[in-house]
Amino acid sequence: MPEPEPYSRLAVLGAGAWGTALALTLLAAGRDTILWVREDDVLASIRIARQNPFLPGIALPENLKATGDLAQAAKAEALLLAVPAQMLGDFTRKLAPHLKPGTVLVICAKGIEKDTGKLVHEVAGAAARSASIAILSGPSFARDVAKGLPTAVTIAAKHDAARLQASLSTPVFRPYASDDVTGVALGGAAKNVYAIACGVVEGMGLGENARAALLARSFAELARLGEALGAKRETLMGLSGLGDLVLSATSPSSRNFSFGQGLGQGKTVAELNAPNAPLAEGVATAPALVKRARQSGVELPIAEAMADLIDGALPLSEALARLMSRRLRVE
Repeated sequence: MPEPEPYSRLAVLGAGAWGTALALTLLAAGRDTILWVREDDVLASIRIARQNPFLPGIALPENLKATGDLAQAAKAEALLLAVPAQMLGDFTRKLAPHLKPGTVLVICAKGIEKDTGKLVHEVAGAAARSASIAILSGPSFARDVAKGLPTAVTIAAKHDAARLQASLSTPVFRPYASDDVTGVALGGAAKNVYAIACGVVEGMGLGENARAALLARSFAELARLGEALGAKRETLMGLSGLGDLVLSATSPSSRNFSFGQGLGQGKTVAELNAPNAPLAEGVATAPALVKRARQSGVELPIAEAMADLIDGALPLSEALARLMSRRLRVE
């Protein structure tokens, strides 16, 4: 079977660290790429200094085009939406009038909408009904991708996943195609919550045994909810599920793991959510994940404990006791 023809013109909407890293990847893949930038000062820095303050130390090539004009960026054949999960609905509604019917939107955010419990592809699909929705997720730190270090991710779409795969692929950035949009979206969202939990264990100094046990039971929770939502188990066992969970739940470079580590050391949510602090998506996702699970009749004791801990309803000193005192059961 011949390989599908890649998209020739793509746009990345959102110039944070992840969006910028994706734009660099598209350039490396030989695609005509434009980066939409919301902040005027960041746009000026990219155009004049070839630097992005969200990704310091990474030189941006001259052929990376940047714009603050959303309508101009939306003319590309496929759009990668690299905006935070909690902003995705409002942003997509703002974008929708500029879209041609059938335009491909690749969601690159990881999370669950706090107020509705919707996964990111459901949020974008409701806001831009004429668009074709895909999702990109997997174990990928933005700086490593921007530096051209080897990375493998999942690109999921009901249709056209292979064409997107061909469009994004480089010798060091390997996307695996899937049609399980729900599984990929859920894995990317849930891993942030469980990364916070593993960070808490680290911050409390509970040891590697405890963290390994928590990581294993976290994946069991993810698998239960995935089954209830119709996700494929092989998706959750793959890059966008277990792979992303292991990376985020074991590395200090993970914003969510570092947030949990701070909680475990006794810092408050307010301290960790200071204005210039890195965004930990798991903070907003935790209660939304619990809400979605309850709608499906699924228990998520670890996620529930994290949601209560973040909300202040569960003291740190009682978090471990709540989990360890649960009824003994067969694995």
